[in-house]
Amino acid sequence: MLRHIVMWKLKEFAEGATRAENAERFKAKLETCRSIVDGQGLFEVGTAKPGFNCTYDVVLVSDFDDVAALESYLAHPKHQALADFAAPIREDRQVLDYEA
Repeated sequence: MLRHIVMWKLKEFAEGATRAENAERFKAKLETCRSIVDGQGLFEVGTAKPGFNCTYDVVLVSDFDDVAALESYLAHPKHQALADFAAPIREDRQVLDYEA
């Protein structure tokens, strides 16, 4: 099994919205990618909450049966649309894939 973790740091203001507004929009869009390919398991999306010491704004933790399932997810049109949405609002992105 592969675990795929992605974290996004968003711009303070982008595309006419605040960081917090874009985080919620982004979370909603991420949720539409749940179970879009065979071999996709855990799919958890979180956003930073005020009062916690967070360095990133949105996180995705997801599991895939194998590399082929992860590659299928990454190539899926819904994922591609998500990447297009994220590009103008993100300041930084970190990704970690590992065998769990």
